[in-house]
Amino acid sequence: MLAKAVSAGLTGIEAQIVEIEVDIIRGLPGFAIVGLPDSTIRESRERIRSAVENSGFEFPPQNFVVNLAPAGFKKEGAAFDLPVAVSILTATGQFSGPAGALPIIGELSLDGSVKPVRGAISMAIALYRNGFRKIIMPRENRDEAAAIEGVSVYPVASIKECLAAIEGGIDAYRPRRAGSSREETGPDYDDVRGQESAKRGIEIAAAGHHNILLYGPPGSGKTMLARRITSILPPLSQEEAIETTMIHSAGGRLGPGQGLVMAPPFRAPHHTSSDVSLVGGGKFPSVGEISMAHNGVLFMDEFVEFNSRVIQALRQPLEDREITVARASGTQVFPADFMLVAASNPCRCGYLFDDEIPCTCLPHTIRSYFKKISGPILDRIDIEIPVARVPYRDLMADSESGSSAKMRSRIAGARTIQMERFAGSATRYNSRMTQHEIKRFCRLDRRGETILESAISKMSLTARSFFKILRVSRTIADLEASGSIEPKHLLEALSYKNLQRNYEI
Repeated sequence: MLAKAVSAGLTGIEAQIVEIEVDIIRGLPGFAIVGLPDSTIRESRERIRSAVENSGFEFPPQNFVVNLAPAGFKKEGAAFDLPVAVSILTATGQFSGPAGALPIIGELSLDGSVKPVRGAISMAIALYRNGFRKIIMPRENRDEAAAIEGVSVYPVASIKECLAAIEGGIDAYRPRRAGSSREETGPDYDDVRGQESAKRGIEIAAAGHHNILLYGPPGSGKTMLARRITSILPPLSQEEAIETTMIHSAGGRLGPGQGLVMAPPFRAPHHTSSDVSLVGGGKFPSVGEISMAHNGVLFMDEFVEFNSRVIQALRQPLEDREITVARASGTQVFPADFMLVAASNPCRCGYLFDDEIPCTCLPHTIRSYFKKISGPILDRIDIEIPVARVPYRDLMADSESGSSAKMRSRIAGARTIQMERFAGSATRYNSRMTQHEIKRFCRLDRRGETILESAISKMSLTARSFFKILRVSRTIADLEASGSIEPKHLLEALSYKNLQRNYEI
């Protein structure tokens, strides 16, 4: 008897519909799976056999053939365990329900219980787009899948519960909708004493989604400043949350029972990380840290200590906001629209620009150290902030810029202005403005044009840096709710492109 079921398979962060066909053919007892399965799927034969028998059913000694259609793409993961098991029970006459009525997704344990799978939200989206409105999912994936409007999720914890769901014996899951209030947890900028200029630069960067570099001597507070950035970022929109959750789910980074990722992600890879771990890859292309930081922050501490290949790998995603991973098994394009926050010492010893401790590095050592972040990478960084060690008086003083909540309120106001400005276009932030939008929204008066022309000549700015200065100026003006870019906004933006000049020693 031929039995069929519908499921979904993950490819990158997207999913495709997979039809599962189980047939019993003549021949010696066997269990073959065809349709380009990976090793995880091929190993599922023993899992499914044990799960079926330990659930109180029989696994007769017959010759089973399982086909995963279409056979044109490689199938990965253990999400097909449960639909294959149900199809086998249907083919052997042990279950007479409409097995193909509801899409089924789930991994099986040997005892017949259902385990969570990666990419559940992507599978729910793919099934919804293909006209399915009801899905059987592992219980741990219920909040993730139920985040898609219009999809009814039937969470199951065992093979028997899955059969009951097919027969209509289980109600659809009703998720608890999160409230609109934001929970104030984690580190706060109110804890930071001194560093008002650095906090100002960070506030501008967060308001316009600009890339930023913090440089200064050891112990000056660069890491402390960077790790608080997500506390001033507004929550993700529904569209951003779904996109971010798809990436984290495909990467296996969602916790049990976790729904949508509503807070901007913060990824901080170690400086010994390889380019593959950052970019993504493997035998079958998978997401890396760059994509995991999509719609959030990628923090690279000890930036200059990263391998040169890792630093150069940032060039494409910083420009295109996506990363292309090509392997022999296929090519995947992953979203990578993140805010880069880099922190670094200015030289090997760290005290190049310090007012109290003299630098012990030789001139050629300083030049080679700076060379790793100069050129194309530095051109893609909008704001460069020197972070000096804080004097005792400032350590004891109150913060002038206020708490993270106050900073976030000002940033939200600037983001609202940008949302209204770019309504109807693909641009969301000032840092993403096209040249056409820069000409339209970043007009300067005669004095501003004179200032910028002089700066280009004296600072030897590239065309990319020129446009970045205009984008930062626009963000500074938005923080003050100014309709035009004034000379003071332009001068402040120019002050944040100073690293190259500081190294002219």
